[in-house]
Amino acid sequence: MSVELRAGDWLDDNRAGWDERVGVHLASTFYDQAPLRAGGGVLDPIARAGIERLFPEGLEGVRVLHLQCHFGSDSLSLVNRGANVVGIDFSPAAVAEARRMAAEIGVADRARFIEANVYDARHMLPEPESFDLVFATWGTINWLPDVAEWARIVAWYLKPGGRLYFAEGHPTAMVFDGDDGPGGLPSIKYAYQSEKPEVLDDPGDYADPDARLEHARTWEWAHPIDEVLGALRDAGLELEAFTEHYSVPWKVFPATVELGEGMFGWPAERWLPLSYELVARTPSAE
Repeated sequence: MSVELRAGDWLDDNRAGWDERVGVHLASTFYDQAPLRAGGGVLDPIARAGIERLFPEGLEGVRVLHLQCHFGSDSLSLVNRGANVVGIDFSPAAVAEARRMAAEIGVADRARFIEANVYDARHMLPEPESFDLVFATWGTINWLPDVAEWARIVAWYLKPGGRLYFAEGHPTAMVFDGDDGPGGLPSIKYAYQSEKPEVLDDPGDYADPDARLEHARTWEWAHPIDEVLGALRDAGLELEAFTEHYSVPWKVFPATVELGEGMFGWPAERWLPLSYELVARTPSAE
């Protein structure tokens, strides 16, 4: 795919939007930091269960790379479980808050945060084959034009036998929007697969329905599941687990309802999956 990865309007617009969202998110109830201050965590139920399956004996001493970590709430949740975490995010405001919070809760010695566009990660953190786990969840690859390069970066950082844990909104569900379909359900608005980005001007924010962002223009890409799986395979990773879910940790459509623990799903039947998670691993050393 011929996309300029290091500069351009897509990166500048998206970064400006996420910089502005930091203040909105910190002021919202959506991102409750109290559990972190109490030594706990804020991982959503899907990711929490996924990590517990991968590391049933705990995360003590596990080295984690968290890609597109926002202001590090999930990173610090893993740190509070015993991990040593490096978080990467392209937003200066987010990285500054992540560092501040790590210092506040006394874990800065095990939580390092780096400001970088994910495509520049290898320049900012030149540590190949150094992580037991790469962690990336919820609203990550939809902001990236080239998922094949993302997969190569993941593979580059993992130790032999290391794993990627990935959870994301299901691309089938992401073709829908709004509540103007039959019975108040969302209607089809976006393509399931397209190499062209959707350039949106939406001042709203998922964490605060009343927020009106000044930097409202964003660029997003659709990445079908076969594209993601193919990218991981081509990067040398082996699929270990794949699961579809009928819930997500945000109110993805007006028609979805609260299910508890911050999760949202369909009001009655499982019409179609809303999210998926996968685990992929590098081959073990001989």
